[in-house]
Amino acid sequence: MNFDLTEEQQMIVDQAAKFVANESPVERFRKLRETEQGWEPSMWAKMAEQGWLAIAVPEEQGGFGGTFLDMGIILEQLGRGLVPEPIIASAVLAGGILSDNGTEAQRDAFLNPMIEGSTSLAFAYAETQSRYALSDCKTTATKSSGDGYTINGEKVWVLNGHAADQIIVAARTGGGQFDEEGLSLFIVDGDAPGLERVRVNQMDGQRSAILRFTDVAVGADRLIGREGEARGIIELAVDRGAAAACAEGFGCAQELFERTVAYLKEREQFGVPIGSFQALQHKVVDMYAELELVRSAMILSSVRADVDDSETRKAEISAAKLQLTDSGWFIAETAIQLFGGIGVTDEQDEGLFFKRLRCLQGLFGDGDWHVERFQSLKGFDAVD
Repeated sequence: MNFDLTEEQQMIVDQAAKFVANESPVERFRKLRETEQGWEPSMWAKMAEQGWLAIAVPEEQGGFGGTFLDMGIILEQLGRGLVPEPIIASAVLAGGILSDNGTEAQRDAFLNPMIEGSTSLAFAYAETQSRYALSDCKTTATKSSGDGYTINGEKVWVLNGHAADQIIVAARTGGGQFDEEGLSLFIVDGDAPGLERVRVNQMDGQRSAILRFTDVAVGADRLIGREGEARGIIELAVDRGAAAACAEGFGCAQELFERTVAYLKEREQFGVPIGSFQALQHKVVDMYAELELVRSAMILSSVRADVDDSETRKAEISAAKLQLTDSGWFIAETAIQLFGGIGVTDEQDEGLFFKRLRCLQGLFGDGDWHVERFQSLKGFDAVD
């Protein structure tokens, strides 16, 4: 398979790389770690002006009609600058759900403002007990006396849940806690009465939220798709989230690799650059080999994120997520080792990339979970 980018895609990469270098270097992220929101609406609007929030939205919906790979190569560059704006939460997860399944009225009211950069979105599906089991849902949405629903329950680790203007919430309208049938999706306003949002500071300095719903009322017009048939929609959204995490994670790993090589050329011991030591050169070669594995898997998973064949999509995305977990961890820990003790200090940027990469490895399924899913797919035949 050809992993080379097209001329147009290379232009996107160059544009994104220039934007990150000029508008959002790592120093900006350091400052935003200390703020309540963790990202800036003004920068979100600039990203919208670049067309990134609409790049994978069909032209007939006001987007640019690009592919998921186009989004992936942008995320790669954002990962190199630790850009904290919620593009995965808003454009990939919630935006993708609305684009694929929302009514025209829902897209006009909630998708279009997001791709214009005036609002942001979130997707709340995980619960305390569910871990990565998408069907494990205790949150309920019961029909009210009118034509609406009342939502009760709690969602955890909601990306951008602390700041989103609207949140797409997975709730059970039928079936038992673990049933695949009976799951529905609703659009809830961030300031809806009965919604409590608890901001959570993540290990990497970014933000997520715990959301508690107490008799939150939504109209029937806030239901996305058919009632009780959202399981497939949720799975596709989470798969795209995993592919997006792989893309951003590759950017983090690539930045760590390049910073490590530069450090080995600059740091001297016994009067010579430590990069001249053969043992350290071997380490760098191993890092490069693992980086190329992450790159190839990331591109393939981004391509497969658009296919209709769910088995193919799951296989390639799970393989990429495992590659990010294993190879990404090797690159990160080797970089820290070669930097020495300073590599884990907060003063060094390398420690920030290390933490972000670790968080991305666990998002939307960790390595062990994706191995189990891969083994469950049709055609897989384990060899003892």
